[in-house]
Amino acid sequence: MAKDLIQGVSIVDGAPPEGVPTSDSPALPLVKTVIEPSRGWVPLKLSELWEYREVLYFLIWRDVKVRYRPALLGGVWAVVQPFMTMVVFTVFFGRLAKMPSDGAPYALFAFAALVPWTFFANGLTQSANSLVSSSHLITKVYFPRVLVPMGRVLSGLPDLGLSFLVLLGMVWWYGLFEIRGRLLWLPALAFLAFITAFGVGLWLSALNVRYRDIQHAVPFLAQIWLFATPIAYPSSLLPEPWRTIYSVNPLVGVVEGFRWALLGSGHAPGLSLAFSTLAAVVLLVTGAYVFRRSERTFADVV
Repeated sequence: MAKDLIQGVSIVDGAPPEGVPTSDSPALPLVKTVIEPSRGWVPLKLSELWEYREVLYFLIWRDVKVRYRPALLGGVWAVVQPFMTMVVFTVFFGRLAKMPSDGAPYALFAFAALVPWTFFANGLTQSANSLVSSSHLITKVYFPRVLVPMGRVLSGLPDLGLSFLVLLGMVWWYGLFEIRGRLLWLPALAFLAFITAFGVGLWLSALNVRYRDIQHAVPFLAQIWLFATPIAYPSSLLPEPWRTIYSVNPLVGVVEGFRWALLGSGHAPGLSLAFSTLAAVVLLVTGAYVFRRSERTFADVV
């Protein structure tokens, strides 16, 4: 019995195995697959955030190590930035300009606002350029791209924790520390600062992929936002209804809430905090949909 091997197919006595097409049999139909980007508005796929939670952990840990591992002072820089800004504000606004501070020592008044503000500003700046700086990951591996700006914002939580401990020490030093029920507002206010930074970061990071001018405009935006937030001055300087309208800035509710919870200054969270929360949620939801709609082109443009 003769055997021949032709192109990997064993032919016995000149008859091909069953299922192998010959010149006499019809050709098998070709299957053509076309991959196209999605069109219109796409779902957010929030369930993927939990499925890829380990990727989020890796991104957060990577950002923290890159930020402080080669630094001589390490995590101390998380405290130096808001503390030195507080010193400058105290000298120029508290001593020279005699800015009111709602009955609290001006140093505490300023530092209580700078702690959440620094977390927001750093998260905003880091997340805006996060996609461009992570292009090596976006073009090679699939994972929900929203984890990149989210990881940049969440990597600021250790800084927020360190600066908050210094703030508590200052409150105790001035003899104003008391165990109050309103301290329970602080985690909710910190979360409000997070969703504000994350929402704006989604907008800016998606736009920065296509328009690289955004990365140059972000420091200017953060500087304008600083003086549009009641950090060096109290919001009580504004009369109603302008004070409530002013609360459309989500950081107004965060800053005034921190001062009220820790120092007892200002007013309890009310209509102004509701306006700030609503504005933060709008930024987050609209930013998420804009980000998802632009996500399909990230790997091609970045």
